[in-house]
Amino acid sequence: MTAAALDSSEIARYARHIVLPEIGGAGQQKLKAARVLVIGAGGLGAPVLQYLAAAGVGRIGIVDDDVVSLSNLQRQVIHATSDIGRSKVESAAAAIADLNPHVAIAPHAQRLAAENAEAMFRQYDLVVDGSDNFETRYLAADAAEAARIPLVTGAVGRFDGSVTVLKPYETDADGHPNPSYRDLFPTPPPPGAVPTCAEAGVVGALTGVIGTLQAMETIKLIAGIGEPLVGRLLLYDGLAAAFNTIRYRRGKR
Repeated sequence: MTAAALDSSEIARYARHIVLPEIGGAGQQKLKAARVLVIGAGGLGAPVLQYLAAAGVGRIGIVDDDVVSLSNLQRQVIHATSDIGRSKVESAAAAIADLNPHVAIAPHAQRLAAENAEAMFRQYDLVVDGSDNFETRYLAADAAEAARIPLVTGAVGRFDGSVTVLKPYETDADGHPNPSYRDLFPTPPPPGAVPTCAEAGVVGALTGVIGTLQAMETIKLIAGIGEPLVGRLLLYDGLAAAFNTIRYRRGKR
């Protein structure tokens, strides 16, 4: 990513970032230069998209083949009642344009698939996975590893969720290869073993918590600050209001 100059309106818009020594003008320029792909404009993708757009990420891609339905609105806060029946990519793009006109939107109104994932990923610096199924999560992890770009992945249950950051193409401070998604979850569960959101339900605010954490990890990665969740799985229990972190390592291959 190369530095991107900020105009006077952007300096005013991002003033609360720029005053932070950890971000400053240089970090905000990195955010403006960044290209981020968000998988899904649903429960997780909605807050990710909103906060990355508000933060000034210069180019945001959105991949989703679904349309807005009434049952989405309990948690997919980037969409409005008037958007029912509208493409989620189109609805989200309109909301982002209204929030921050400095952000360029790249719509991908299609389903992420083996035949398009890697080529799509190579157009971006970083991918955020807000999908709701294991097939897409494994596909995204494999494609991001092949494209050698970071992946911020999250998942939610009824009242709990998790977030981690994957950079398996790099090594840690001790020279050990970073773990992959398959080191954390070697194989997907059998079909039907994990109930869907429609079957089990989910608290809308929970997707906001996990999606916002994903946005925070993305901003850290772009700005080069803090310690991203590489090799660490952050767990959130909404009923207990508790966070826990599990460390995981690269397995033998």
